[in-house]
Parts: sequence; C-alpha cells; structure tokens
Amino acid sequence: MSDKPLNDDFNALDAEAAEIEAVEAADDLAPLDAVIAERDEWKDRALRVAADMENLKRRAETQQNDARAFAIQRFAKDLLGVADNLERALMAAPKDSEGAAAGLVTGLEMTQKSLLQAFDTNGLKLVKPEPGDAFNPHLHQAMIEQPSDTVPGGAVLQTMQSGFELFGRTIRPAMVVVAAKGSGPKTANPYDAAPAAEGQTFDGKA
Repeated sequence: MSDKPLNDDFNALDAEAAEIEAVEAADDLAPLDAVIAERDEWKDRALRVAADMENLKRRAETQQNDARAFAIQRFAKDLLGVADNLERALMAAPKDSEGAAAGLVTGLEMTQKSLLQAFDTNGLKLVKPEPGDAFNPHLHQAMIEQPSDTVPGGAVLQTMQSGFELFGRTIRPAMVVVAAKGSGPKTANPYDAAPAAEGQTFDGKA
C-alpha cells in the first residue's frame, strides 16, 4: 500500500489549518487597523483645522491693517505736507548758525524727529533711499536720469523728496534721481597707464 494518498491528506490538512490561522490573525488585527484608520482621519482633520485657523488669523490681521490704514490715510497725507516743510526749512537753514538762529535750527530738528517718531508709531514709515540703493518701483518714482561715476546704472543717485508707506502700502513714492545706464566706477585700462620704454613708442589702440 502506498503512503502517497496519506501524505496528500496531511498536506491538505496543513494547508487548511494555515489558511484558518491566517483568517483568524486577520480578524484579530481588524480592530487595530480600524483604530489606526480612525486616528489618521482625526489627525488629518486636526491639521486642516489648524491650517484654516492660521489662514483666518492672517486674514483678520490683513483686514485690521486695512481698516487702520483707511482710517488714518487721509490724515497722514495731510501731515506729509508738514513733514516736507520741516525738511525744506532744515535744508535751507545755515549749517554754521549761532545764537538764536542755532536754537531755531535745533528746535526744527527736534520737531522733525518727534513728527517722524509719531509717524513710525502709527505705522507710517519714511522712505528715503540712500545713494547706491537699488531702485524699487513700488516705493520710488524716477524723476530724471543722470550719469554718475560712483553709482551703478539703475540705482538711486539722489532723493529729491522723501516718500512714505503705511502698513506696507505706498502713500507717496520717494522722488529720486536714477543713475543712467552705463554709470558707475570706470575700470582703469592697464595699457593706458603703462609707460613706454625709452626710445620706443606704444600704440594702445593697435
């Protein structure tokens, strides 16, 4: 009698038992998988809520700044004339004044400083680029172009009138002079400066 049919029966029983164990193991892990899936779902919801709250906070800050800017924009524009007059007065004042004139200049400087501090406290920032600063079309208005040996082309050469911005919005652009294209320090040609040897001539254009 052959043992092969008996071995086949044992193999079939082993396979069936392994299948039953796999099904039972899967049934045991099913509640854990459900918990993990639910956790991931709540985590995703929490992240979305946090993102929505951050966006809401940013919108609220923007709306608050817009409301403040709208409320004081007209008043700020009216005060810009006062700031301009103070700056013109200081530019026209003699630098070597003495006595009463010196006291007047000091008073003007203190008044200008106090006014600019009040502007800054209320979100109104002075825009006064220095020579060599990059030209910013959002904050500066180019009035004229001039060649320059010190400032590269396209950069601010001089500020004719200061500008102001309020909470990131330009109330008045700074009026500036811009260095013309091709401006800037010129690089010396070493051949132009090299002296020719005695008895010889050198043509730098050759």
